Amino acid sequence: MRKAALALLLVLGLVAMDVDRARAQADDYPSRTITFLCPFPAGGGTDILTRLLAQELQDKLGKPVIVENRVGAGTQIAANATAKSAPDGYTIFLAPVTTLGIGPSVFKSLPYDTVKDFAPIGLVGSAQFALVANPNLNAPTLPDLIKLIKSKNGQISYATAGASTPHHLFMEMFLKAIDAKAQHVPYRGGVPAITDIISGQVPFMIADLAPAIGPIREGKIKVYGVTSSTRVKALPEVPTIAEAGLPGFEAAGWFSVVARAGTPRPIIDKLNGVLMPFIKRPDIQGRFNALAITPLTSTPDELEKFIPAEIAKWAKVVKDAGIEPQ
Repeated sequence: MRKAALALLLVLGLVAMDVDRARAQADDYPSRTITFLCPFPAGGGTDILTRLLAQELQDKLGKPVIVENRVGAGTQIAANATAKSAPDGYTIFLAPVTTLGIGPSVFKSLPYDTVKDFAPIGLVGSAQFALVANPNLNAPTLPDLIKLIKSKNGQISYATAGASTPHHLFMEMFLKAIDAKAQHVPYRGGVPAITDIISGQVPFMIADLAPAIGPIREGKIKVYGVTSSTRVKALPEVPTIAEAGLPGFEAAGWFSVVARAGTPRPIIDKLNGVLMPFIKRPDIQGRFNALAITPLTSTPDELEKFIPAEIAKWAKVVKDAGIEPQ
């Protein structure tokens, strides 16, 4: 009994030491530059959001927060860099639904485990998307566009921000809803895809609204409707796709911030404690809405439960859309 008691005291002592060590790490954190990884190119909605959050972290934590755009492979490059980084909070990642919700269903294998290899910090926003086209496309309304797509028998193309991104899956959901096919033209991000929509290289796409708002307002691209269930504050005059002629259609993405699994919880809580109050500020919510991003907040524990539920949800979407894992 005495040996067992001594062993228990030793274990408890080690646990206490680990807790104290973690608290000490959090007290000292950050002592150097933090790298904030963004999986999409500069200028897009995800990049703008990442830089907004990075500036607040830098202001509140008192150390530089550098945004790095690690683009490609359906967000895998940025995600893998995070998963392979040291578990110390000095590499964090603006992880979209593409990475944590969609990835497990659209890729045959991943160099990381989306549940086990990341430490959730919090949800930060929901991206708004819209169905847009070159203004010279001979399809004034959504029913006209649907009729045009069907008449081409799969010989019309659509752009996306990359294979297996929300832009891609949402378009596949749309095509399935109208019982039609089209050719997928993937780009390295939403901005270059929108540029080619404007020039007429590709006729239409589902775009994230952040980089598309300017061209929409300038008349450089035509907008048929937003993919969300309600109209967005940035473009209140634009109907939902359901309102425009496809009842029941709805699709939305989200963004979160994560670190490497094993990052001490006090550091995770410190990051969450900076970001969540920031997002709740009325002036910042206004900036989010201007970017066509709906502000979201969560605790690390809430995000930890949210991710597996999203994996299951998107697995069904991918299966129903008939998308084969790559």
